[in-house]
Amino acid sequence: MTIAIFSFIVVMILMTSAGAMAIVHKRKTPEDYLLASRGVSPWLTALSTVGTNNSGFMFIGMIAYTYRIGIESIWMMVGWLVGDLLAWLTIHARVRSATHDLDVNTLPGLIGTRKNSIDRWIVVAGGVLTFLFLAVYAAGQFKAGGTALTALFGWEMHVGVLIGAAIVLLYSYAGGIRADIWTDAAQSFVMLLAMVSILVAAYMKLGGVGDLFDNLRNQDPSLVRIFPDQLTFGIGPFVAGFFFAGFAVIGQPHLMTRLMAIESTRAIKRARLYYFLWFVPFFIASVGVGLYCRAILPDIGQLDVARGLEEPTELALPLITMALLPQVFVGIALAGLFAATISTADSQIIVCSGAITQDIQPQWRQSYLASKLGTFSITGLALLIALLEPEGVFFLVLIAWSVLGAALGSVLVVRVLDLPLPTSVGIAMMGVATITVVAWQFAGLDDDIFKAMPGFLAAAAVYGVYYLLSGRKEPGAVGD
Repeated sequence: MTIAIFSFIVVMILMTSAGAMAIVHKRKTPEDYLLASRGVSPWLTALSTVGTNNSGFMFIGMIAYTYRIGIESIWMMVGWLVGDLLAWLTIHARVRSATHDLDVNTLPGLIGTRKNSIDRWIVVAGGVLTFLFLAVYAAGQFKAGGTALTALFGWEMHVGVLIGAAIVLLYSYAGGIRADIWTDAAQSFVMLLAMVSILVAAYMKLGGVGDLFDNLRNQDPSLVRIFPDQLTFGIGPFVAGFFFAGFAVIGQPHLMTRLMAIESTRAIKRARLYYFLWFVPFFIASVGVGLYCRAILPDIGQLDVARGLEEPTELALPLITMALLPQVFVGIALAGLFAATISTADSQIIVCSGAITQDIQPQWRQSYLASKLGTFSITGLALLIALLEPEGVFFLVLIAWSVLGAALGSVLVVRVLDLPLPTSVGIAMMGVATITVVAWQFAGLDDDIFKAMPGFLAAAAVYGVYYLLSGRKEPGAVGD
């Protein structure tokens, strides 16, 4: 293990240095801290978005999900990719254009700003949702990073979480969102390389798809079942739910920030091409790795390292890496995982800081110091959630993703389509979407339809009732 630990430390130093070097280009302004002065190139935007979108969720959560349910997980992949593509085709360019024209730096600022006025209540409501649920999301990333260190060093989970929080503060104070973007782009290469290396090693150990499926079938025939059985609402709504999961990207402030930071609206098209050229193979690889993990390590929950963990299957990637790859590559792969999760947490915490200084307390809008202090305080909140919340990475990430996607995303669609949006309707949409997502989760219906879908539909129903009853339009929406 000495070689693995050494390579882990070396890669972590290089990754952290890549982010810290952003200090050379930083300007002490809130716009530079939050949006890198809106000058990010298309390829950096694409790779950074892939990296921050697919760190803890894909490396830990998606692989663990596939490990548990088998090839049924492909429906999440297919639906997610289609929904994400629709968002790129219909929403992203409008967001970049509108945030530039209206001079806003945050997603809540966009949904509450019109050409000639600002709807403070909608901005504040969006800022509060961002603050609360991105802190939960960041806590999930801390847990994902801690999982990597638990597997490699045998440390308690809280040790990795604390180390991650310390590195987040270093990234943030070095260069804000620019440090994240640079680090994410570098991590994208390491992440894909790690996935491909594991698949090649697993193929050499176990064999091809036929051998893999035979192994899984012998364990449990349901692992090779394409369609889940006993769905309350049927297969159509089941797949549609994952489409809404992918489209929910429009409500993720830490991802939309990257689109706001791109150098121009015209660059969105090139960024979209680079994004899917990287994202699609990565998603496919995550499903493959999850299946091979189940075949090669079928009893993860019985291992000593998994004792006491709420969701032991989330150790699947670190453990399969250690079982199959040479020690030097183990360190590289786990360093890529740890750095990716921490960089994602950092970008989420920076966005939370923007929610405080730009949205909730706009009198601090031009204060660079307030942005930094906000980052410090939110890191502390995310750290507490990660240390005290027993749930696994997948649960934390998907509940936050769904609430933000349905609540902020539904209002964003209304704004960019230039439709009227009274304050009461906008707040009602966000509130109903949030309540619906949480209620759906705790009603135990999430296995039948992904919770983002009922959240979106509930918000759309609120707006539909208003629109039908009002029979009129308000001028001045985003894009006028």
